[in-house]
Amino acid sequence: MTKDMMAKALSEFFVKKGVETMDLLTYKEFGNDVPVKDYLLRRAFGSWTRVLSAMKKRHPVEVAPVPAPAPEPAPKAAAKKAPAKKAEKEDVE
Repeated sequence: MTKDMMAKALSEFFVKKGVETMDLLTYKEFGNDVPVKDYLLRRAFGSWTRVLSAMKKRHPVEVAPVPAPAPEPAPKAAAKKAPAKKAEKEDVE
């Protein structure tokens, strides 16, 4: 398996999981479900950071952004009340 094939398989795996990047421990947690074992990737590229940077350069991961929930409309005011008139002070002498 060439480096390019490894990077493509890893990129497709990330897309399937819906993430743009993943740390090594999280990748190892998937066990036998991963397309390429982590030690093969690190042997070919040198380190996990280099694996991720090569994958981003060769086969960028495009994960669709999750749409933000629509804000709830503000409740309509039944009727606007006229502001209360302030009582005028009388001049007391």
